[in-house]
Amino acid sequence: MAYLSIQELMQTSGVGFGTSGARGLVKDMTDRLCYAYTKAFLQELVGQAGPLVLGHDLRPSSPSIGAACAAAMRDMGYTVIYAGALPTPALAYFASTINAACMVVTGSHIPFDRNGLKFYLANGEITKADEGLMRAAIVDVPDETYPFTLEIVDQRASIAYVNRFVDFFGRSSLIGLRIAIYEHSSVARDILHEILIGLGAEVLPLGRTDTFVPIDTEAIRLEDIAQAKTWAEMHQFDAILSTDGDGDRPLIGDENGQWFRGDIVGILCAMYIKADTVVTPISSNTTVELCESFKNVMRTKIGSPFVIAGMKQTSLQSIVVGYEANGGFLLGSNVISNNQTLKALPTRDAILPMLAMLCMAHEQGVVLSKLRQNLPQRFTASNRLQNFSNEKSMHILEQLCSDLNVTAKSLAPDAGDVAHINHMDGLRFTFENEDIVHLRPSGNAPELRCYTEADTETRATSLCNKALNFVESMKI
Repeated sequence: MAYLSIQELMQTSGVGFGTSGARGLVKDMTDRLCYAYTKAFLQELVGQAGPLVLGHDLRPSSPSIGAACAAAMRDMGYTVIYAGALPTPALAYFASTINAACMVVTGSHIPFDRNGLKFYLANGEITKADEGLMRAAIVDVPDETYPFTLEIVDQRASIAYVNRFVDFFGRSSLIGLRIAIYEHSSVARDILHEILIGLGAEVLPLGRTDTFVPIDTEAIRLEDIAQAKTWAEMHQFDAILSTDGDGDRPLIGDENGQWFRGDIVGILCAMYIKADTVVTPISSNTTVELCESFKNVMRTKIGSPFVIAGMKQTSLQSIVVGYEANGGFLLGSNVISNNQTLKALPTRDAILPMLAMLCMAHEQGVVLSKLRQNLPQRFTASNRLQNFSNEKSMHILEQLCSDLNVTAKSLAPDAGDVAHINHMDGLRFTFENEDIVHLRPSGNAPELRCYTEADTETRATSLCNKALNFVESMKI
């Protein structure tokens, strides 16, 4: 038996907490490391032994990592409820219904050579303060670990997630709609099909593959933009739906195969369920304030733990929701409609915003593309520089702050002077003409992310490309 410090383990392995959960290279996520992380979670946050929900995405490495986590659960006296390959929100939702903690093996949208662990208590995703307790933990790990065999899948989590939406929206809510699912390697592909069929839609599956595809709903690949438009011409659907790898971030396309930005998806979903208070990161489109549809809008740092913390600060008398620029939607309050209750789920979910937008368009008798036309016309774009260390990113941000005149001319040469800087998360520059350029080191991978906003889509995209090209050209 050996005693391990999680803090030291993070430093030596490179597997550490990011924006949401712990992430690292698959080669560094050894059985021993995953056993230690699991034990720290149970020891510091969960406490008394009982049932524990465990599931994973479709990455090749996920089942074996899950087996190592299950071994730690078993050794500490917990009953493992293995729910198999399911979306993260489905696992978290089921765990909440049985008052259990939950662990999900997933790297979300990042490349398949990486993976991660997400941790949930019965009341939702762990906080940054909870992560701090896990970092400080000292855990005992056996000299040899023998992974628990994951064989029998408990179907209750899958059934509960399907019923959650079918019961609330109704079995006839999507009758007459032809909906394509871009399946790729999303763990949500099968359960999404089941939910849509349950709501009366005709479903067209497309693009299924057993090779992991790192779909990032904030930085949509050019091939996915082109493919969606081609499929729209070929198949004439009402919408095309997809998610990232673990099914907590939606990718929603209209009848023309044009993908919606995630922060516009969040606004439309919040409108549909008549939210009073919206909590969203600083990187989200300012349309949320400009549309004047909500009593309160709170801005946070980027990452679902920060959104959740913001939601907890709001009034219990209002319907509170959160969303991120990636489209993941968090429901902080129960919602009642037609004598049906949609229970709160304060973790990112991809299915709720999909169904809210489909039902909104269906009830209004319009095509999906019309929904965005009723909003103030502000457009966002985002992209990233990969294999870009956080140390290098931070040095560049310091340089950009040191001379704002140079920054203005370099990042947005025809936008005027820098009118405002927001330091909440990275650097967010607002220029005289209201263009916005936001640069931030990723919390999940060695990347520098750029978010831009302008009065036209072309302008926002151009700003994003120019900013990243300039940063890449800087000599550090």
